[in-house]
Amino acid sequence: MREKRPSCSVVVDNCYGEFVEDFEPTAAGADLAAGSLIKNPGGGLAPAGGYGAGREDLVEAAAEVLTAPGLGGEVGPTLGANRSFFQGLFLAPHVVGEAVKGAMYFARLFQNLGFEVDPLPEEPRFDIVQAIHLGSSARLAAFCRSLQSWSPVDSHLKPEPWRMPGYDHEVIMAAGTFIQGASLELSADAPFREPFSVYVQGGLSKEHCILAAVHAAAAVLNSS
Repeated sequence: MREKRPSCSVVVDNCYGEFVEDFEPTAAGADLAAGSLIKNPGGGLAPAGGYGAGREDLVEAAAEVLTAPGLGGEVGPTLGANRSFFQGLFLAPHVVGEAVKGAMYFARLFQNLGFEVDPLPEEPRFDIVQAIHLGSSARLAAFCRSLQSWSPVDSHLKPEPWRMPGYDHEVIMAAGTFIQGASLELSADAPFREPFSVYVQGGLSKEHCILAAVHAAAAVLNSS
C-alpha cells in the first residue's frame, strides 16, 4: 500500500490475531490496529469493548468519532468493568497460547482422521482460527452440536442452521460461552453449504479444547 500511495494510513483489523505472533501489526508498519476485547486481548474476562493502538493522532481521531470532537479519549464508557479489562489483558497472552495449542490439536486429530485442515498442525499461525473441511452437512451439524454439548454454558442447546442477516446462505454456530460472542472462548461457526467447512476458534484452556475435539471427532465419525 505504501508503494502505491505513500500518504495513505494503513489500518489493520487485528481480531483473532493478537498475541499469536511475536509482533503486532504496528510493529510491521501499520499506522493503526484495532480489535475486540471479547476476542484475544480480553483474556476471556472482558465483557465488552474494543481497542485502537498505533499512531497517536489516529487513535485520538478514532476516539473523537466514538465520543465527541474535543473530548476524544478523555472520556468514554467503562461499563464499571475496569478490573475485568485489565485482568483480562494481563492473562491474554497465556489464554491465546492455550487457544493456539487447542487449534493445533484439532488440526492434528482431524488430519489423522483423513480430513483436510487449514492451517496444517505444523504450519505457522497468524490467528486462532482453525478450518476443518468436513465434506457433508451431516458431519458439519454433528460437529457443531457436539461442540455445543461440551460447552460450559447452554450445553443443552442444539445448534441449527439459520439464515443470519448479512449472509446469503444459512449459517450454523456453536458457542456456549460465558461472554456472549466471545470468540476467544471455544466456539465454531460455518456456512451451511459445500464444502461444509467449520471454523473453530478459541479455548480458554487446552484441556477443554482436547475434550471437545475428541467428542466432536466421535460425533462426526458416527454421523458418516
